[in-house]
Amino acid sequence: MTDSRVRDLGWDDSLYEPRSPDGPGQRAADEPADPHAASAGGGRGQQDARPPKRRRRRVLRWTAVTLAVLILGTAGAGYAYYEHLSKNIRKGKRNSGESHVAKTPTNAMNILLLGADGRNSEENLKLGGAKYTKGDPPRADVIMLVHLAADRSNMSVVSIPRDTRVPIPKCTDPETGKVFPATTHAIVNESLTRGGPGCTLATVQNLTGVYIDHWMTIDFAGVVKMADAVGGVDVCVRQPVWDHPTPQQPGGSGLKLKAGTQKISGKTALQWLRTRHAFESDLGRAKAQHMYMNSMVRELRSQNVFTDSGRLRALAEAATKALQVSEEIGTPKKLYDLGMQLKSVPSDRITMLTMPPVTDTENDQHYMPDPVAAPKVWSRLVHDVPFDDNGGKKAKKKPAETGPAARPAAEIPVDVVNGTAGDATGTPVNGRARALVGALAGAGFGRAAANTTSQPSAATVLSYPAGEGAQGRSDALAVAKVFKLPESAVKESSHVASVTLLIGADWRDGTVYSGAADDGGALPRSAGALNGANESACMDVYRPYRWDPGLG
Repeated sequence: MTDSRVRDLGWDDSLYEPRSPDGPGQRAADEPADPHAASAGGGRGQQDARPPKRRRRRVLRWTAVTLAVLILGTAGAGYAYYEHLSKNIRKGKRNSGESHVAKTPTNAMNILLLGADGRNSEENLKLGGAKYTKGDPPRADVIMLVHLAADRSNMSVVSIPRDTRVPIPKCTDPETGKVFPATTHAIVNESLTRGGPGCTLATVQNLTGVYIDHWMTIDFAGVVKMADAVGGVDVCVRQPVWDHPTPQQPGGSGLKLKAGTQKISGKTALQWLRTRHAFESDLGRAKAQHMYMNSMVRELRSQNVFTDSGRLRALAEAATKALQVSEEIGTPKKLYDLGMQLKSVPSDRITMLTMPPVTDTENDQHYMPDPVAAPKVWSRLVHDVPFDDNGGKKAKKKPAETGPAARPAAEIPVDVVNGTAGDATGTPVNGRARALVGALAGAGFGRAAANTTSQPSAATVLSYPAGEGAQGRSDALAVAKVFKLPESAVKESSHVASVTLLIGADWRDGTVYSGAADDGGALPRSAGALNGANESACMDVYRPYRWDPGLG
């Protein structure tokens, strides 16, 4: 096969080849260099009132997306097979809404996983649809933000409840050209109807301040193709559970299990993933989904799935037919590389949690982001701070620096760049670089200078040249001390010629850094954080849904 034909199939080694962790990042194919050019031209109560069939199968979608990517990450094959798989993949525009959130100059990666509830085929209708919704634009009933650390050592997955009230930006449907005006009062799952997955991406970017590199979505039919691929997953309930209709609450998933740990698959797995009443709330259901997901990953790794090429090829076939992805990763090679990166994270470095919510002040059937706790979650993602304690950064006290002393301040050149336009508004703070140059001059750094180049960034980063090694790091730490920047903001870079302070959107005023990630203390219980290696996790059952197995 010729090199040109290989490139036609998307075999682009430059996209995911190894690079410095602080490298320029992976800008989407539809994302211009100028971040300002990125713009593109019912509530929970109502949903719950719909027939119960509408809810079936939709909660399987998020597990199916991740399973599909894990499979693609292990299904190595020849070019001919990639050519075949490439014909299966459906693609869409990465961003179709107004969002100026900029990528922080690190190698961290963020992926939006969506479960769409479209019922535009007989197959989807049979799997969980109310017939009167056939033809309606799909909504995003499952929204998960996956953060893969810059060093690929850990991964965080944050669920956003589908009934969260958020602003939705102006979006343009990439298929029809229809323009949807911005709205400040909408439910987040409606964003998918206002311009496709790219509109949901813009909405979540603006909500979180986290630049999202890619999106993936799956519908009912895709779930069915993937749901039984694992062959059974261990789950646990502390009390016998029967999620059945009650006089107070109609509907129910039908889940009926004895207490303890047991392996579920097929219909029972579906029931587990859509159980809400027996687990008390949507937050409880999210925790049960996270438990299933973690168990599924452990199960895959314990089997011979990653070494059985025949089985992997069959699963890769199903995966490429099940997923729709943003166009910049729409080739088998790029999906393969992405899957390999996800698969490399150890189970004990995977953390799943839910956005901390509060009850919507206008409708108690909806949520809003907790104004105190939610920003702490988003800050950890922006600053690439893990949610687990298993990497040694928190569990062990870091030894004192043993490198060379910093050079005298007057001898250290410092380049200061204004990147404050890296938030959702895309509006910079004029004169910000000059203000911090003044602070440095007052501390003796006479060679500090403001760089007039615009480089929007969501987070503040202090870089030093890779070639300067320990000396460069010591010099950068001396600069960090002036502003009380955390050591985690100091990065080695092959893209700077001197110590460089990139002022992010997280530090818009003052000369003392105040945008540090919350890297200490426990998250609120509402986040439901669950570690991927936790095999003892077990769901409590809401008392009205407990049953006596002895009574049948």
